[in-house]
Amino acid sequence: MDTCKTEWIYRLVDFAVARNLIEVQDRRFFVNRLLEAMAMDAPEEITYAPTEAPETATAMLDALSAAAAAQGLIADSGENRDLFSAKLMGLLTPEPSRVRGRFFTLYSESGPAAATQWFYDLCRRCDYIKVDRIARNIRFFEDTPAGRLEITINLSKPEKDPRDIAAQRNAKKTGYPKCMLCAENPGYAGRAGFPARQNHRMIPLTLNGKLWHLQYSPYLYYGEHCIVLNDEHVPMRISHDGFERMFDFVDQFPHYFIGSNADLPIVGGSILSHDHFQGGNHRFPMDDAGVWISLKDPRAGVSACVADWPMSCVRLESESRADLIALADEMLAAWRKWSDPACDVYAETDQPHNTITPILRRENGKYRLSLVLRNNRVSEEHPLGIFHPHADLHHIKKENIGLIEVMGLFILPGRLKTELAEVERALVENTPVPEAHAAWTEELRAQPGAKDDPAATVRRGLGKKCARVLADAGVYKHDGNGRAGFVRFLESVGYREA
Repeated sequence: MDTCKTEWIYRLVDFAVARNLIEVQDRRFFVNRLLEAMAMDAPEEITYAPTEAPETATAMLDALSAAAAAQGLIADSGENRDLFSAKLMGLLTPEPSRVRGRFFTLYSESGPAAATQWFYDLCRRCDYIKVDRIARNIRFFEDTPAGRLEITINLSKPEKDPRDIAAQRNAKKTGYPKCMLCAENPGYAGRAGFPARQNHRMIPLTLNGKLWHLQYSPYLYYGEHCIVLNDEHVPMRISHDGFERMFDFVDQFPHYFIGSNADLPIVGGSILSHDHFQGGNHRFPMDDAGVWISLKDPRAGVSACVADWPMSCVRLESESRADLIALADEMLAAWRKWSDPACDVYAETDQPHNTITPILRRENGKYRLSLVLRNNRVSEEHPLGIFHPHADLHHIKKENIGLIEVMGLFILPGRLKTELAEVERALVENTPVPEAHAAWTEELRAQPGAKDDPAATVRRGLGKKCARVLADAGVYKHDGNGRAGFVRFLESVGYREA
């Protein structure tokens, strides 16, 4: 076993040299660090043939963490192996000062795109971005009543091992770091229920005069999926300062978009306790949406429209950031207090309900700011949200509709891989399906060609469900009443139909 471990240690160090994580002159030093982590006094004498470095370190890390579990160094569970893998890779990941130095040198000499590309590649090489796991995800595009949507079934996050769940329940409670977005995470060893972050690095940014940080998502949902987070652990809040930060970010990184989840439950994201944005290098279906309602320019040099998109989206374009921030401030203030009973919109009951999901990018020398109106009110009929996927969609999508889905990229639960395969089989062989999908399967069975091409039939049906999710979450529906209501609101802030 030691001989096997020695070879994997050598191969992991070879990988780190080949991928420019460490220098070849330091090879022996890093071999010794890994020997210590594996509780080995010395390497066994072995002969092995060096090979071309693989794209990722996954195979080597898996082998060493499995050996550590077999040796009794760690408990044998998925979470403990992940914790140990991050510990090993953390030994080979350049220290934060080197990462910062290289990033800002590239930024000044070659530009922001070169700097982010290098940092992104580094996070992939050091196994912070889980490249191999992400490759398991199912991803496709489907034409739907809402347009061409991007649909993914998320298989990258490992399922919880019952042993890990028990360990988390019995673990000593700690409030450090306060959440997975805190600036204290890089270098943290992790614990039961909280991932290790020894191989995690951040880049400091100044946004609106305050310290923020740029990092990538370990389970990225789209190209160069980054997270921009506040140095302080403070709650999400859509505000003037937030708009200023968004514009500061795209001024520094004009090749990236940036957006924020809404700041209220149900219509917000999964982490509302830590102020943050999401961004990256990706074009979403919403970016290609046409015009539903043409609007007269609200200011000289600013063009405006309502996007032809199921979510209620006002799109503003201009070369002037000052004008767009002022218009965003006006719309946010007006929407927070706007009620329209004819469209079931109430700004406040026992709590506030209206907020905005803002998205910003640079395009053709102009800023393009999308402001998506959100409302999180619930009712007896819709206890999870009136403007939320309704109950007949929960067998496909029950979770919050956050920033990414708002823009037309759907992240569906991993359970659907097996369940949809059962639906496909049922269309051909009339086999049983999960009860939650029974009614839908009967609808699909009635579609022309369902038995001849069940996979295409299910994907078309899934696309229609996703389009319905957006329609349910949209505040102003795409009908006459919804259009009239949207126009009433826009007139209240000085917009007129063109």
